[in-house]
Amino acid sequence: MRVAITIPTYHQHCYHCHRIYTSFVSAAAATSRRRRNTTMASTSKSGEFTTIQEKVTFDKEIKKSKFIAIAGPISDEKSAMSFLSQVRDPRATHNCWAYKVGEQYRSNDDGEPSGTAGKPIQSAIDSSGIDRVMVVVIRYFGGIKLGTGGLVRAYGGVASECLRNAPRCLVKTKVPMGVEVPFDLLGVLYHQLQSFQVEGIKQDYDTGKDGTTMVTFKVDFDQAEKLEEAVKANCSRELKFFKR
Repeated sequence: MRVAITIPTYHQHCYHCHRIYTSFVSAAAATSRRRRNTTMASTSKSGEFTTIQEKVTFDKEIKKSKFIAIAGPISDEKSAMSFLSQVRDPRATHNCWAYKVGEQYRSNDDGEPSGTAGKPIQSAIDSSGIDRVMVVVIRYFGGIKLGTGGLVRAYGGVASECLRNAPRCLVKTKVPMGVEVPFDLLGVLYHQLQSFQVEGIKQDYDTGKDGTTMVTFKVDFDQAEKLEEAVKANCSRELKFFKR
């Protein structure tokens, strides 16, 4: 009895490799386009930004009006609105706010004269050098009007003090990378990945090549080249890295 056995040809192997490579490169191109079309963070240098670690509060009484500034870390507009709904007090006279996510700003005077509350809070955020942050300033009116200048100083001042007291942290963005590696070099690769504290490690065995897998991961943007050099220096064969 004859049994038909299909043996993958060289061209079929090449097709599988090309398909995976093309998929990775296409994803890289798409990511690049999204980055060009998306407003990026204002940072001290590319790939990192400073934000606050946790919610902080500062309160001050000014001419019998009580001002409470509450700052918190956010990631986008949705999280900003969620933070606002959590901290605002519907019993207060005003709940004024501003936030910053990269170059995206929004502010609101919540009934105070135009430009006397939201904008000063926004200016305080700008001056602090902090990104991905929202500040809500709650006012309980005490019966004495502060005037335009007084309001600007009050809202901007308590927002600045609140941010000045906030614990900060430097956040580094992650770079997606991939490398096609033979099984016998996986141990060497994983040792280096662990040393560089990469995240989101995944393996794809459907490379079309026997004994080879595609490993993808994310690494701090300023460590990408160092990781690549370390892996190549410790491997007996040349490995090709892909970056998105």
